[in-house]
Formats: sequence, structure tokens, C-alpha cells
Amino acid sequence: MVMTKKYLFNDMIVMLGRSMRHHFRSIDTIITVTIMPVALMLLFVYVLGGAIQTGTDKYVNYLLPGILLITIANSLGYTSFRIFTDIQRGIFERFHSMPVSRSAALWGHVITSLVSNAISLIVVILVALIIGFRSPAGILPWVEVAFILGLFTLALTWIAVIPGLSAKTQDGAIVIAYPIHLLPLISSAFVPTNSMPSVIRSFAENQPVTPIVETIRALLANRPAGNEIWTALIWCVGIMLMAYMFSLRVYKRRV
Repeated sequence: MVMTKKYLFNDMIVMLGRSMRHHFRSIDTIITVTIMPVALMLLFVYVLGGAIQTGTDKYVNYLLPGILLITIANSLGYTSFRIFTDIQRGIFERFHSMPVSRSAALWGHVITSLVSNAISLIVVILVALIIGFRSPAGILPWVEVAFILGLFTLALTWIAVIPGLSAKTQDGAIVIAYPIHLLPLISSAFVPTNSMPSVIRSFAENQPVTPIVETIRALLANRPAGNEIWTALIWCVGIMLMAYMFSLRVYKRRV
């Protein structure tokens, strides 16, 4: 058992290196996952922020949690696409014919998503600091924010794995990214929900992104997160577990 776990870990590291090389060789990926969220943040802060009433002195402080979630959502299509490409090229079957752990190739893509998103999030936060973002939070709240962002990344990544494994076409593999992108837009990420029409407000306040955004916003402002943090964790863990179990079923059937 110990040797099996050791080989699995070593194989995962190798697959992570393979996937990360593909990631950094793709200019399109870097632009979409890192540069676009930064551009969106600059647009809202310097063009639209002055017209949005959030009750905060600095709009960037209100905006940043939503931009961090959009940064993660931007990576969904690429995860699905790369898994789909490996399936179509027979890469998974080739690895299975070698002395490689059967799940290592899949985990390589998942961990790549976690690592690459962490890098993108750091870049976004650094740019936010340059344009005026400030947080009175100590180390512990920042660790909690990082933990929630990690759970959110894993939840969305396992969702992205499903079409990557099961899609028949490239367009079918990346289509999952589009509805996910709508969730931050119809939430409290950019404007308070009390400014929305009643039907839209009801949806915004009862979907996963709003409690996650509000939790991160409270932690970065060094305020008590209240029940929002538990709601956020339940959403993240629940989605992650369901997507993970369904992904494994699809993986065993497809590969």
C-alpha cells in the first residue's frame, strides 16, 4: 500500500509537470486566465466604479473577491479542452498501457488547475494592491481566503472534468464555461443585491457565488463572516464531492 501511494504521488508529479508545460506554452491561456481578469478589474475600477454605490470608500475593495472568482472560472474551458484533447489522442489509454497509476493523468490536470489558478490569483491580488486595494486582515483570515478559493477551484475543476471526458466535440467540451461565467455576474460580486429587481435578487442571493464572495469580502475586511462562511463551505464542498464522484464514474466508463 505504501509503495502504491508512493508511485501514485510520483506519477502525479510527472503528470503535473507535463500539464504545466502545456499551460505555460499557451499564450491564449495566459491571456484569458490572468490578463483578462486584470483588465476587467481595471475597467470596473476606473471606468464603471464611480457610478456604482457599494457603501465602501474604495470600490476595488468591494470588487476584488468577485474578480478572484472570475479568474478561477476563466480556467474552466481550458481544463475541459486539455482533457478532451488527451482523450481524443488516446493519451490516457497510452498511459494505462504503461506502469503508471491509472488516476495519475487525470489528477495531473486537476492539480495543474489548482497551481495555475493560484499563480493567476496572486497576480490579480498584486495588481489590486497597486491600484489601491488595502486589507486590515491578518495572516489567519488570508489563509481562510486561500482555503475557500482552493475549494472553489477544485469544485469548478471537477465540474470541468466531466465534459472533458464525455464530450463528443471540442465545442461540447468547453461549453461548460459559459453558464459558470454568468454566476459571478448575477451575484453580489459587482453590485449589492439590494439594487437588483426582486426575481434577479432572489436568484443572486441563493446561488453559490454570493455567499462565497461575501465571505471573502468579510475576511479581507477583517469582519466576522457570520453564517455566510458556512454556507460558502457547504456549497464548495457539496459541489466538489458531487462533481468528483460523477467524474470518476465517467472516467471509468470512458477510459
